Amino acid sequence: MRLSVTSWSFPACTLAEAWAIARALGFSHIDIGALHGPAIDAALVRRDPAAAAAALRPLGLSVANLYWLFGATLAENAMSDPAALARNAAEFANVLTFAREVGAPSVFLLPGVIAPGASREDALRHSAAAFRELLAMARAAGIVLTVEPHVAGLLTSPDDTLRFLDLVPGLRLALDYAHFACMGWPQAAIDPLAPHAGHVHLRQARPGALQAKWGEGTLDFPAMFDRLRACGYAGFCAVEYVHQDYMGTLHDDVLTETVRMRDCARAHGLR
Repeated sequence: MRLSVTSWSFPACTLAEAWAIARALGFSHIDIGALHGPAIDAALVRRDPAAAAAALRPLGLSVANLYWLFGATLAENAMSDPAALARNAAEFANVLTFAREVGAPSVFLLPGVIAPGASREDALRHSAAAFRELLAMARAAGIVLTVEPHVAGLLTSPDDTLRFLDLVPGLRLALDYAHFACMGWPQAAIDPLAPHAGHVHLRQARPGALQAKWGEGTLDFPAMFDRLRACGYAGFCAVEYVHQDYMGTLHDDVLTETVRMRDCARAHGLR
């Protein structure tokens, strides 16, 4: 397993500065995304993905994963809207071109939200249909497609997540134990998702808190690393401490927590 760090851990920085910090901390790879700063130029990716990749090339990034969102906010993420499928698929073709150009081995998407007046079952069904189409596109492009279950999204339990994966054979997870821990799930209940990981996010958490300081959370990371390794996972684990006006994640020393997680991961064989 290899380590990376999320660019959006350093929101006041440019992408070049975030990459310099990552390198200074000993990370060989960085996750990039279209939503949180320092973000890629999403409009340019949609319009001209080759030009968007060329604009990043002078930075010398080694990209571990690309985070893409259909829409400007989580509430606008239209993965569960069947009317948006054709538009999303056309956009995703350019996203995949960009991912190949910047050397990202995987892309992670969110599963969508429940639209007003829609049922959870309908939203899940429509989202699964969309992911089946996008997965076929990603496979043809040689990119691993992953979905991240998250607080307030469609996939809020391990069982729902496994059911969703059954509906989209071959889809992998951008697995963040913190989201499930925040929603009250014990680590043992999350562990069955580990065999389906295609990318992993690392941060401490506890029930009611999506992000917690190192000594104030409930997640056992050595056990998590052992579980992932036993499942044969050999991909990236991205340290993802953030400073955002979202779920109370404004109050931690991101740099210190990033270093603590890095050191724990290194002590258990990640590099």
